[in-house]
Amino acid sequence: MFAQIVLYDGFDPLDVIAPFEVLAAGGDAAGGGLAVELVAADGPRPVVSGTRGLVLTATSRLDPDRPGYVVVPGASGPTAGDPDLGAETIPVLLSRFADSAAVPLLRAAMRNPRVTVAAVCGGSLALAMAGLIEGRHAVTHVLGMDVLDATGVRAVPARVVDDGDLITAGGVTSGLDLGLHIVEREFGPRVAHAVETLFEYERRGTVWRDTGREPVAV
Repeated sequence: MFAQIVLYDGFDPLDVIAPFEVLAAGGDAAGGGLAVELVAADGPRPVVSGTRGLVLTATSRLDPDRPGYVVVPGASGPTAGDPDLGAETIPVLLSRFADSAAVPLLRAAMRNPRVTVAAVCGGSLALAMAGLIEGRHAVTHVLGMDVLDATGVRAVPARVVDDGDLITAGGVTSGLDLGLHIVEREFGPRVAHAVETLFEYERRGTVWRDTGREPVAV
């Protein structure tokens, strides 16, 4: 099984590194069975993040036929800027990704019953802008929840939202929680707990699923 984490120009480094480390540790703790890789829609290349020019290297092309997970990070940069200064704001970076060569590959991945697509922070907005998750339950950074809702996504104010073959997480540090949830889904709670212990980190909040009783006002 594979976990492909998608790099694109302007990505947020923590959205990538947090799930990468958790998933890699989870695969190790489970005795193997999970290969974690950085990929890009246009194949192997150095990819510049949106944070101080930090560069990570994609080692393969995003492959929608590989069984497992495809993780889409958010972008890093100012939330607003002066167009005259050529500011690469987060909305600009996400909309560019939503109109990139990655979208047909992500669409194919979402149609593949052996693939679960996941997103951290603004990655959910990128999927929504591309028209890939209309009508689905999802979460993004708190500053983007209204935008997510406006695209036809059923925005849920939770740390992690599990909508079956779509898993999304909120702000940047929630990539840790996303990774741990995936580890528990695949390998069980004992392996997930072992990774939590190794990282000295405990997940926040309850993973939201569209199951169980509807809460009533009290």
